[in-house]
Amino acid sequence: MNKPIRFAIIGCGAVTEVKSGPAYQKTDGIELVGVTRRDLNKARDYAQRHHVPKVFATPSELINDAQVDAVYIATPPDSHKTFALEVAAAGKPCCIEKPLAPSYEDSLAIVEAFKEAKQPLFVAYYRRSLPRFNKVKSLIESGTIGKVRHVSWHLSKPASALDLSREYNWRTDKQIARGGYFDDLASHGLDLLAYLLGDFEKVHGFCANQQGLYSAFDAITAHWHHKSGITGSGSWNFACANRFDDVIIYGSEGEICFSVFDEKPIELNNTQGIRQLSIENPTHIQQFHVENMAQFFDFGAPHPSTGVTALHTSWVMEQILMS
Repeated sequence: MNKPIRFAIIGCGAVTEVKSGPAYQKTDGIELVGVTRRDLNKARDYAQRHHVPKVFATPSELINDAQVDAVYIATPPDSHKTFALEVAAAGKPCCIEKPLAPSYEDSLAIVEAFKEAKQPLFVAYYRRSLPRFNKVKSLIESGTIGKVRHVSWHLSKPASALDLSREYNWRTDKQIARGGYFDDLASHGLDLLAYLLGDFEKVHGFCANQQGLYSAFDAITAHWHHKSGITGSGSWNFACANRFDDVIIYGSEGEICFSVFDEKPIELNNTQGIRQLSIENPTHIQQFHVENMAQFFDFGAPHPSTGVTALHTSWVMEQILMS
């Protein structure tokens, strides 16, 4: 293309400070031209610190500005549908923070709106673009552990000071996120497992609130199988003494162990012995995700995280939370 795609951000909060915002500024073919958020003073502060040219008074003003080519929605999930439908109606591409929406129904409405508008929709499941997880994918596909039989993932952590204080936190408000931290964190890993092992076919879950510190669930377990026949199980508990984040992919000839969130080495255990592979994440964790969007706009290269792939993850989450 002769000129960069001009993005603007709705919701320039914490996730955009290091993880995503700078990636839009450092990627060839993409330019960050504006921001907005509910607190305009904070939006102006963000724009000044990050050298963003314009602060918009409202999301609608941002979406409909002729100098904005595409929109990145980085607000809490309960507002994603409202803003996304307006972006689709304006006929502009969009990237939405994960999860796509709090429910499968709302996620489907978003995907259908962009399909009707004939505009690309991306979702910030950026692990699909990270080199460390693409290395895991290549290990699987090259047969280093034979045929994959089963995958298990356990994620746990203790209650935070904010949880114990019982102060309001939208991440644990069941009206915004029924699964609490599960919605925020497990969505990343479940989406990654669909990317690595193929779509899920049947999913069942069990949910509980063991601590009573907030309205959302804090203990969730699930089991499933992928369309390929691979079976899986998961547990996510946010009331434990210690933090664990361990994925094990079991094959007919070995195992691959890694973490979804912790940057520890990938461990390959097969007939040739145990080998560890250390692959660092970029400073701005969404860098490769944003670069893949630029490749899409410039050359039509397929992007690994779209509205369609995120919709499948929303379906998986729904099956677990409704069981």
